[in-house]
Amino acid sequence: MTEAHPVVVIGAGPSGLAAAAELVQRGVPVQVLERGATAGAAIAEWGHVRLFSSWRDLVAPAAEKLLAATGWRRPDDDGYPIGREWVDAYLAPLAAALGGRVRYGAEVTGVSRLGRDRVVDAARDEQPFTVRVRTERGEERLLARAVVDASGTWGSPNPLGGDGLPALGERDAAWADHVSYRVPDTADPAVRARYAGRRTAVVGSGHSALTALVSLSGLAADDPSTRVVWVLRRGEAGDAFGGGANDQLAARGALGTRARKAVEAGYVETVTGFRTAEIRAGGAGAVESAEGAESAVGAVGAVGAEDAESPKKAVAGESRKATAGRQGAGAAEGAADPTDVTGGTLVLVDGDGRALAPVDEVVVLTGFRPDLSFLSEIRLGLDATLQAPVALAPLIDPNVHSCGTVYPHGAAELAQPESGFYLAGMKSYGRAPTFLALTGYEQVRSIAAALDGDHESAARVELTLPETGVCKGSGLTDPDDAAEAADEGGCCGAPGPATVDLVSGSAATP
Repeated sequence: MTEAHPVVVIGAGPSGLAAAAELVQRGVPVQVLERGATAGAAIAEWGHVRLFSSWRDLVAPAAEKLLAATGWRRPDDDGYPIGREWVDAYLAPLAAALGGRVRYGAEVTGVSRLGRDRVVDAARDEQPFTVRVRTERGEERLLARAVVDASGTWGSPNPLGGDGLPALGERDAAWADHVSYRVPDTADPAVRARYAGRRTAVVGSGHSALTALVSLSGLAADDPSTRVVWVLRRGEAGDAFGGGANDQLAARGALGTRARKAVEAGYVETVTGFRTAEIRAGGAGAVESAEGAESAVGAVGAVGAEDAESPKKAVAGESRKATAGRQGAGAAEGAADPTDVTGGTLVLVDGDGRALAPVDEVVVLTGFRPDLSFLSEIRLGLDATLQAPVALAPLIDPNVHSCGTVYPHGAAELAQPESGFYLAGMKSYGRAPTFLALTGYEQVRSIAAALDGDHESAARVELTLPETGVCKGSGLTDPDDAAEAADEGGCCGAPGPATVDLVSGSAATP
């Protein structure tokens, strides 16, 4: 009987631990497998970045009930934690409350059915899952009645290449110390030394890229020799700055506003319509045609000079000094020339052979994708475009939806052809960037109910999400950003929760 085995949850992040809390609350045995050494190990890697969501939306209901028995005190609902605060104040205590149900240093390398490969039909659903795990002691096999993969996408960043493949030379060992896929923590002296006084290309148009632009612009305010080049694949900046004051997530709106001001102030050079195909060595003569490179460079500050404020306030905060020569929009005196071919270590080249001026560092923030490599023996039904569950994909398509317009969904949409296997959390969204923690908590509540045989509860999903903007990453590092955005009218109330009966996986968006 498969019921004799626990439910295995892959990943001890917010969604994985919330799934465990839901199952514990229902008396269903569960085992969480975490590759890292601690709960929220992936979040700890971006621990310096402030979340868009406040504490009000970052604590799962079942988790709070479990924690209450330990004397845990809920943080102020109106606070906006940085990643490491989310881990220390919530995820670590939650994992401790779950005790031995969470195993660390346990990397899942494969999932299948016991004695059945992907092809075999005979008595397939009657067999438990077999989960292959790698630990410091070697490999082992666990049996499970069901598997919830909440391993996230943090370990699989999208590459620099504009065609979805790594750019030629991107994986070369020579560039390993100069190409990063993480938002720089410029408060760290070592990281600050890496970027200060150098030219850095930030590639990407999501909120992680905007966070990097604002952070690096702060360095430019302190050290005018610091250059920042924003490389966009799209033809113009357009809505890359998000909803601003109309965004129901105040911190998200503040981020877009500050990034816009950084560009207007001349701290950021903007390159549009550039899809990187190759990385070459920099130095004199690296750019074959300065004229070709110039054609790819957008006007600095061309996104709109209206309402430009002092970069001291807009970019770096009151504690930083702005360089007078860089105030205002446009290529002010002292601003870098994007076609300058001297110096630098790396040169980005697009598919037409156009090359940008050499840079010292490249920060690639082009999103994430799910790692499906260890699920090769599981029968998955995924959308061909997003790599999300087929029933969920049309509800989260980033071409149509922001995080706030996603239709409530649960076990019905997340179920796979492999009975008892679910994708949850950020991984369930595949390549779509519109995920919020609230979504994951409701997903796993519904999944836990389904696994417990409570199908009525599984089909009833309650979820209200903040509208406007596109949720593509985390927010600023400044703790005052959310408060400032609220003062500017960037936060507004959301409607009450809507209760929806999910009778099937294909409901129309209201």
